[in-house]
Amino acid sequence: METGMMNSSASSSKSRSRCPLQEQFLQRRNSQENLDRFIPNRSAMDFDYANYMLTKGKENPSAASSPSREAYRKQLAETFNMNRTRILAFKNKPPTSVDPIPSDFSSAAHQIKSAKPRRHIPQTSERTLDAPEIMDDYYLNLLDWGSCNVLSIALGHTVYLWDASVGDTSELVTVDEESGPITSVKWAPDGRHIAVGLNNSDVQLWDSTSNRLLRTLKGGHVSRVGAMDWNNHILTTGGMDGRIVNNDVRVRDHVVETYSGHHQEVCGLKWSASGQQLASGGNDNLLHIWDRSMASSNAPTQWLHRLEEHTAAVKALAWCPFQANLLASGGGGGDRCIKFWNTHTGACLNSVDTGSQVCALLWNKNERELLSSHGFTQNQLTLWKYPSMVKMAELTGHTSRVLYMAQSPDGCTVASAAGDETLRFWNVFGTPEVAKPAPKTTSEPFAHLNRIR
Repeated sequence: METGMMNSSASSSKSRSRCPLQEQFLQRRNSQENLDRFIPNRSAMDFDYANYMLTKGKENPSAASSPSREAYRKQLAETFNMNRTRILAFKNKPPTSVDPIPSDFSSAAHQIKSAKPRRHIPQTSERTLDAPEIMDDYYLNLLDWGSCNVLSIALGHTVYLWDASVGDTSELVTVDEESGPITSVKWAPDGRHIAVGLNNSDVQLWDSTSNRLLRTLKGGHVSRVGAMDWNNHILTTGGMDGRIVNNDVRVRDHVVETYSGHHQEVCGLKWSASGQQLASGGNDNLLHIWDRSMASSNAPTQWLHRLEEHTAAVKALAWCPFQANLLASGGGGGDRCIKFWNTHTGACLNSVDTGSQVCALLWNKNERELLSSHGFTQNQLTLWKYPSMVKMAELTGHTSRVLYMAQSPDGCTVASAAGDETLRFWNVFGTPEVAKPAPKTTSEPFAHLNRIR
């Protein structure tokens, strides 16, 4: 009802605003005001010629004329330059217009711009694997893709490794009932070592090449560890207790800094590419930005920014690969928004209502695009064009909320895992353009010899 009223009032106001302009235009046309007049250049006028054309030039040409009259007319025409067709003329011709962009250059640029083909985005997954017993828990992080092209996934009490290069599957570890289930997995930057977070608050470090347990980190948390991220040799963990802990895996006393700011479970952790800023999201609807330089081992570190705009849990976090201080965050079912932040100032740059729960976010490494995975009701993956946030594609196939996403090392393929116990692979980001090798320069004859000066 309110919308209809707003539309009718808007249309009536538009019609009222349109009429006065028309009336004002007509009044000016009919007024007796002295408007601008065209005043020719009098120095370019020939009054004698004009008088002749007005008096003698319009005589009937069919009238009989004597030879002497014809000779007189020709001489008079030459004298008064009667070959001209204009009586009034401008003294100087207007300058010719110069095209600022040559036509051949603009046409070539248009051809180059239109020559780039539009990327085809497959609407179906290129591969689907079974993922039985995967936990349908929004607050966990059970999927990760390492730099050595090996994907890890936690299914119940077991971590499996899938080598994307050859397609082989292996089992890394199975924990007992007292320690499990597994609540998070995260590859180290080297692609060889992997951290495994457990329900009993412990974190295990494994060597994937030898399937050997290196050490177990204890004492950092008092409940399950659902979020982790690496910053060189520092493993940052977030738990259900609301604590964030920096663990130096090189030393015996691994807890080196703690961050206190969340009141409920920490479900999202992401370090920036520079390693200077940490973003954390929690079930308390809070998003924090922490500065590495402000970290202290003596007392809990104070946050750099505390962002309270989300109205549901904040799990999905993604740092922009082409702008260092740009962070994207996604809210849960009560929020449904993707927000973009300037992490230097803490300002919210944009907010987009996606219409459904935002579970994970990934940036395209080769184009200005963002991929989001969602829950009820469509359980889809949505590809957005940044910064316009126009939908480029919606990928469907999962029958339950898409809780986890991971990106291949080359940035082309995305793996998604959902509560429907399937792991799907999407070629959504395309193949990056291969840079053409520089043309070989022809060397001069005898270039290897010393020049004679």
